[in-house]
Amino acid sequence: MKTVTIVSDDKVGLLADISYILAKANINIESLNVDVVGGKAVIMLSVKDDMKARSALEASNYKVNADNTIVIKLDDRPGELSKVTRMLADEGVNIENVLMLSRDSKNTILSMSVDKLSKAQKLLKPYLLAEKEGL
Repeated sequence: MKTVTIVSDDKVGLLADISYILAKANINIESLNVDVVGGKAVIMLSVKDDMKARSALEASNYKVNADNTIVIKLDDRPGELSKVTRMLADEGVNIENVLMLSRDSKNTILSMSVDKLSKAQKLLKPYLLAEKEGL
């Protein structure tokens, strides 16, 4: 899964426009996070085909950034996030973004963007959602 980030002037209907563009291109949004900071909307979408999403959005004059993301599954208990983030930090992997995708009484699913994807995947292999779920 890849994260596509759009930064745009905040306006009414922005998310409706972006989701319409992606739907028209037959791109499913796997997860979504929207923040507004200083009049700018920061929209982070997880999609399977980031290049197709990027092309569709850029064709509609949106500025898009795409980066590699890992999705991990943690036990929902104190200290689990600390354990994996310490593991990454100790090996020099910088976390650039974390997004909680879901949480219940047993598990927490997180999306993480990191600067050293391959290294992070090796370090967090037991936590990777694709590994756990056979995806």
